[in-house]
Amino acid sequence: MEDKKLNKYDKAYLRIAREWSQLSYCQRKKVGAIIVKDRMIISDGYNGTPSGFENCCEDAAGITKWYVLHAEANAILKVARSTQSCEGATLYITMSPCKDCSKLIHQSGITRVVYQSGYKDESGIDFLMKAGVQVECIPDLD
Repeated sequence: MEDKKLNKYDKAYLRIAREWSQLSYCQRKKVGAIIVKDRMIISDGYNGTPSGFENCCEDAAGITKWYVLHAEANAILKVARSTQSCEGATLYITMSPCKDCSKLIHQSGITRVVYQSGYKDESGIDFLMKAGVQVECIPDLD
């Protein structure tokens, strides 16, 4: 019964992350992230340019600019600027993390990652599992 309830919450938080992804100005891919601790959303993020930069993620050739921040990095950095901590939190993200973001996730103290769809490179997921972070994919939110 507890698993069914957890899955219900997981899907709800993933839906919020999916909704949050729609705030991204990126054309190629819109990704949203929510960090939850003790059933409270402590942070959110979506992929985009750093504060003060033009909200344009791709160059004229359609290539993502190098300084665009990923959704999970934005969410973790928001926590860093607050009084909250990611220690023991769950990250809900619409796409599995890349290898660079997986280092941030582990180092921030997040202990669980729930994502909806896979990123082309699975080395981020492999790293998280090796680091002892619980990883779960929930592709169907209905």
